[in-house]
Amino acid sequence: MKDYLSDDPDDGCIRRIKQGDADAFEAVVYRFERPLRAWLATLSPPGVDADEIAQKSFIAAYTRIDEFEEGTNFGAWLFSIARWQLKTETTRLRRIADYHSRYAPDLLQKLHGEAEVEPEHLMTQVGHLKKCMASLSQDLACLLKWRYYDEISLEEMARLSERSVPAVKKQLWKLRRKLQQCLEQRMEGTIT
Repeated sequence: MKDYLSDDPDDGCIRRIKQGDADAFEAVVYRFERPLRAWLATLSPPGVDADEIAQKSFIAAYTRIDEFEEGTNFGAWLFSIARWQLKTETTRLRRIADYHSRYAPDLLQKLHGEAEVEPEHLMTQVGHLKKCMASLSQDLACLLKWRYYDEISLEEMARLSERSVPAVKKQLWKLRRKLQQCLEQRMEGTIT
C-alpha cells in the first residue's frame, strides 16, 4: 500500500478542490481509483462490492475535503475513509444476516399461524401506519427517511444531524417505539 501513497496530489490540487474546483478532484480519482479498488477487493468479504465501497469512499472524501489537513498524506487519508466505508458495509451486512438468522424462524412460524389474515386488515394497518408517519415532526421524518429509505449509516446520520452515534441510535429507538404505540392505538380505535 505504501507504493500507492507515495505519489500524493500536490497541495495546490487539494487547495483547488477545497475552493470548489470539482474538476481538480478528477485527478485524485484518476490517481487512486485502481489502487483503492484493488486494495478493497483484497479486504472485502463475500457479498461486499468493492467498487461500490470505492465509489462511496471517493464521494465521502470529496464531501469532507475540508477536513483534510494540507501537507499530510492524502492517500493515507483516502484509504482510511475507505476502510471505514468497508467496515460500515460489513457491519450492515452482518446485522442483516444476524437479523434473518435470529428472527426468520419466528417470523415464518408467526406468518404460518396468521395465514388467514385478511388483506383488508393489512390495508387498514398500512393506512394507520401512514397516518402515524404523517404525524411525525420534520426532524423525525427526516431520520426515518435517512435510515430506512436512503439506508444511510448511523455514522453518516450522526454527521448530518450533528449528533453522536449513540444519540442517533436512541432517537431511532424512540421513533420506532412511538410509531408502534401510535399504530396499536389506531388499531384499537383509541385515537383516529
